[in-house]
Amino acid sequence: MKETSRFIMVEKSNTSLFGVHTRIIVDVETGVNYLFCVEGYCGGLTPLLDADGKPVVWPKEKIEREMFR
Repeated sequence: MKETSRFIMVEKSNTSLFGVHTRIIVDVETGVNYLFCVEGYCGGLTPLLDADGKPVVWPKEKIEREMFR
């Protein structure tokens, strides 16, 4: 069986105005989406939340489609 990473990056954005880099990362085991931001030497990670304040969770099928794109 092929070994896979625990996290996959599904979207990235670079804002040149202030040098901010953002990534959306998905935990393939739980399906939870995280927002990762970096500016210079500082960074932060937080779960993405829906309108009800609950973590955004992808179903296993969506994760598998994204992994084998």
